[in-house]
Amino acid sequence: PAVFEGVFTPRGTGISVIDLHKVLGKTSPDTEHDLLVVCHFNQMDVGFHVSSVKGIQRISWEEIEKPPAISGDGATNIATGIAKLKDHIILILDFEKIVSDMNRTAVLDTSGVKATTVDKSDKHIVIAEDSPFLNTLIVKTLKEAGYENVVNFDNGKDAWEYISGHKAMPGNILSHISCLISDIEMPQMDGHHLTKLIKDDPILKAIPVFLFSSLINEQMRAKGLAVGADAQFSKPQIGGLIAYIDQNV
Repeated sequence: PAVFEGVFTPRGTGISVIDLHKVLGKTSPDTEHDLLVVCHFNQMDVGFHVSSVKGIQRISWEEIEKPPAISGDGATNIATGIAKLKDHIILILDFEKIVSDMNRTAVLDTSGVKATTVDKSDKHIVIAEDSPFLNTLIVKTLKEAGYENVVNFDNGKDAWEYISGHKAMPGNILSHISCLISDIEMPQMDGHHLTKLIKDDPILKAIPVFLFSSLINEQMRAKGLAVGADAQFSKPQIGGLIAYIDQNV
């Protein structure tokens, strides 16, 4: 692909380089002073070729809004949110979508996910995932695995409003919501906060919560356990997540 610049090997590790200028349809104003920002997610390292680093902004997820619908759908939009600061706005890029355009299995490995003849119509799954691309792909993969009753949201707040709205419904809460699959970093409400709200509620706590994120490491796993997550899975291995749901939900 045109955005792929090559590979470099710091400390003997091969890292692919993506030109973020080309991804955004721009050119570098001063190539002699360009930088590579190395990111680790989805169990891989990727170097992004950028013009400069302006700084680090610490922003609460509550202050981040989802991008306007006109900016694209799950197949084309490369933004997951917009952060409004005092004098400007920050566009939050969907780096998983950018990488997937080069290698889809690097972002969501669907190998091993097979169609099934087992009736799963009684299973109702809720998804919270801010990446439009991954949200669409996760829903598609679950349906291919036989889970037809899937409700998806692009942030934790909307997912919480939907889930908490089922508290007053008659019968066992699990007959209405079989489980929640949630990303961690999302606009308006992150996955850890969403999990805690569910597990602190005497009725909703019975709902299994599975965190599915590109950021699952030792520290994040400990935080997930602290808020009550039933299981945690690192992207891109969705096959393991679906196998776990088949056996435990």
